[in-house]
Amino acid sequence: MPRILLPVDGSDNALRAVRHVIDQRSCYRVPIELHLLNVQTPIASGLVKSYISKRQLDDYYREEGLSSLEHAQAELDAAKVPHHDHVGVGEIAATILDYVRDKNCDLVIIGTHGRGGFQAALLGSVATRVLQQANCPVLLVK
Repeated sequence: MPRILLPVDGSDNALRAVRHVIDQRSCYRVPIELHLLNVQTPIASGLVKSYISKRQLDDYYREEGLSSLEHAQAELDAAKVPHHDHVGVGEIAATILDYVRDKNCDLVIIGTHGRGGFQAALLGSVATRVLQQANCPVLLVK
C-alpha cells in the first residue's frame, strides 16, 4: 500500500493538492495510505515559556493544527478517502522531511502557489526544500 504524505496548511494551495489526490486516486493499483500533516511553527521561546505551561502550548498547537486540517478532512471524508491526521511542531520543511523518513513515505504531494524563477529564489519555499531533500518522489500541485 503506497504511503502518501500530504502536508496541509489550510490554504487554497493545499486544498488543490487534496483535490488532486481525490481526482487521481483511481490511478493507484492498490488503496493508498494517506497521511495529512499540519506543521505549527513554535511561537514561544525563552522567558515566554516560563509563563505558559507545556500543556497549554501543546493544546494551542493541536487546536490550531486541527483547525488547519478541517477543510482537507471534510473534502476527503466527502470523497470517502480514508486518511490519518497529524499535527507537528517545528520548522515546517524540516518537520515534513522528518515525517517522510519516520513514516517511510513513498510520495509527498504538496500544493504550491506557483511562484517560479527569481521570485521563488528570493523567497525560498517549503516545497522547494522538501523537493530537494526528500528521500522519495515529491509531486508539486499548482
